[in-house]
Amino acid sequence: MYYRDMTASSTVTAPTTTTQDHAHGSARWELWFAIAAGVTYAAGMIAEFALGLPMVGWPLVFFLATYFFGGFFTVRTAISSTLRGKFEVDFLMLVAAAGAALIGRWAEGAVLLFLFSLGHALEEYALSRASKSIESLAELAPRSALVRRDGEEPIEVPVEEIVVGDVVVVRPNSRIPSDGFVATGESAVDQSAVTGESIPVEKEPVPDRERALRTADTLPAANRVFAGTVNGSGVLEIVVTATAADSTLSKVVELVRTADQAASPTQQFIDRFQRWYVPAVILGVAVTLLVAMLAFAQTFADAFYLAMTVLVAASPCALAIATPAAVLAGVARAARAGVLVKGGAPLETLGKVKAIAFDKTGTLTWGMPQVTTVIPAEGTSEAELIVTLIAVEALSDHPLAAAIVRDLTPRVTESDPVEATDLASVTGRGIRATIDGNSVEVGNLRMFDEQQLTLPPSLADAYTRVRDSGQTLVIVRRGDRFLGIVGVMDASRAESAQVLSALRDANIGQLVMISGDNQRVADAVGREVGVDTAIGDLLPEDKVTQITRLAETHRPIAMVGDGVNDAPAMARADVGIAMGAAGSTVALETCDIALMSDDLGRVPFAVRLSRATSRIIRQNLIASLAVVAFLIVATFVGLNIGAVVLIHEGSTLIVVGNALRLLNFERGKEHHGIDHEDKPAH
Repeated sequence: MYYRDMTASSTVTAPTTTTQDHAHGSARWELWFAIAAGVTYAAGMIAEFALGLPMVGWPLVFFLATYFFGGFFTVRTAISSTLRGKFEVDFLMLVAAAGAALIGRWAEGAVLLFLFSLGHALEEYALSRASKSIESLAELAPRSALVRRDGEEPIEVPVEEIVVGDVVVVRPNSRIPSDGFVATGESAVDQSAVTGESIPVEKEPVPDRERALRTADTLPAANRVFAGTVNGSGVLEIVVTATAADSTLSKVVELVRTADQAASPTQQFIDRFQRWYVPAVILGVAVTLLVAMLAFAQTFADAFYLAMTVLVAASPCALAIATPAAVLAGVARAARAGVLVKGGAPLETLGKVKAIAFDKTGTLTWGMPQVTTVIPAEGTSEAELIVTLIAVEALSDHPLAAAIVRDLTPRVTESDPVEATDLASVTGRGIRATIDGNSVEVGNLRMFDEQQLTLPPSLADAYTRVRDSGQTLVIVRRGDRFLGIVGVMDASRAESAQVLSALRDANIGQLVMISGDNQRVADAVGREVGVDTAIGDLLPEDKVTQITRLAETHRPIAMVGDGVNDAPAMARADVGIAMGAAGSTVALETCDIALMSDDLGRVPFAVRLSRATSRIIRQNLIASLAVVAFLIVATFVGLNIGAVVLIHEGSTLIVVGNALRLLNFERGKEHHGIDHEDKPAH
């Protein structure tokens, strides 16, 4: 089939623009050759039947021209597949056309090749819609960039000459040429082309440029930018972290181009089916010839013509294109939504999963601590509790201290701040400092139990209640009195519960959360987001064990994680889904499906798209086999070879058109109305 040849030479897998242009040129030439075949066939028919000219003359010349124009590309494809040991549809058509010529049926052979070549050309035109969706990604990045080197005025250079560490100046409303981080300037960047996010993302400078260069893959979203995205109204200076060839956009384009080559389970079955089907057709043609001659006393010419018609009728034209066309369209549609599907296998398998396991940190939660509770003791104001805590924690470099200072500072007025001194760490308990000559202690319950200090009853009740909700608690004491408690937690994403509800509505039987946090925290987050089971206290190898156990009862299963720490568990699952993979080489390489942004709402969309793809594949296969069965029967009641080819090519175009409906597949309601205002500031 023509599509098989296209996977090696078309724009879908072409690594360079030159190859893409060559493929487009080849497609245009095939269309012109098909048109020429139609013109010469019409001329031959006019010469033979309208003008009554003898066959050995102008009619034969025109039909031979039709053989040349209609068979040129078919011969090339047939030779290529035959040399690989495969006898495919193109081979069967050439045999039928040659057979028609041998018995003097030049007109029938000519119309066969004309219609077959025209069908191929139109099929390529239809499939190019999906290919162009992929190609358009590659055209997003600008060809040149304004680069500032050694503090000089920026100069325009080709993007291929940009190196890591260069400073690129991006003007308002222009495309960003390279992956990097913001060194100076603030702006909102439209990242929809790469991550699928519909709302522009606010960008701000990094505080430490040298450290940012070393940790580029882990920088917050507010600092990172990607090639091909569109700057807003501000001027940005960006430090480049990847060359043009290694940018996120380049990786996405290459992975999407090659994705359709990873055969889905259905395509693997069709490939095995065709290995014995084509020889069986040839055997059936031989049997038809012998039976027609011996049992029905037909002449050799009539029997041979019937056999050739059966050969064409049994050719699985639409069957060969049914699955690849749907996979190509599905992969292209997913890419437009910021979901990178690495082949037909995960695309088809995802819709069949019976259970999905989620990592907690960074997947169902934001992956960073937030202050969630502030409870002052009786007789203490919230302001006194906050300013005391900030004064002490500002001296600490602990991650929880940074979160407390970040989240509580906006609550402090200019008249509130106090200054702490003499910071001392109490390992495993907390910290001590001095404020206005008073000792201040900030720590966990053990710190005070060891001093035989008891929380006031009301504060003790609040402590128990908040602790049971899975929060990490900090107790504050100043001098001889307790000021209160502050709860810190890695909060769940606003959309997590909604997404899990949408997956449950989609008949995903088991939703499991696996986490390295303690079981109490896992239970609290699990209740909040609505998983069926929450399992905590897991090391990376324990997560693999849990996935294995889950697979024993609910296979196939999917695993959603960050693509780095969860890589072993994702590899063990039938489908590994990486969150926030944009800019992460590890995530792009380890997963089967990558959500380019950290929007969990794309998981239900991917499941629905997978099921729609499988549904269209089934429709195409049923229609294809039904057409073949009908045509085989119809040939024995007198349907001629021209009509058979016309119906075959028509069914192929219908199959392709049905597959292309996936390009307009819409996101569901689970993806709308979700905002990200609850996302913690970095």
